[in-house]
Amino acid sequence: MSDIKVRVIDCHIVCYNDNKLDWEFLLLKRSMDTIYPGTWQGVTGKIELSETPYKTALRELMEETGLIANRLFTVDKVNTFYDYKRDTMNLIPVFGVIVNTTDVKLSKEHTEFKWCSVDEAKKLITWDQQKKGVQIFYDMITKDDNRLNLMEIQINE
Repeated sequence: MSDIKVRVIDCHIVCYNDNKLDWEFLLLKRSMDTIYPGTWQGVTGKIELSETPYKTALRELMEETGLIANRLFTVDKVNTFYDYKRDTMNLIPVFGVIVNTTDVKLSKEHTEFKWCSVDEAKKLITWDQQKKGVQIFYDMITKDDNRLNLMEIQINE
């Protein structure tokens, strides 16, 4: 029988572009010597022992981009996939992060970064569930439906 695991996170990063009067998403292009080489994504990462998923999101944000979260949210979505090699069903918590700067310092896991519109982000991202997470987070930050208030994680505690 398959195991159910929560072992990785997805994190979508946005910064408000005053010139475009809209939010832009940060995408990272994976290095060729990593899993899923050359694919575009947000921040992803493995949850360390005794680490909560939201703390993983904050740590991975810093490690992969050098950015610090201004605000952090649980996105109204959990990604899933089946890993046949491990015979595990993976549940992936999805987070949204607002940052105040676009000054990215890439780790060795990525070769490029790009700030882009929600539509361009969805075109560049490979995985459908990550595309859906981008759209859901964009809807959360642009529509007055109270999800931001309900799903914000207090990071200064």
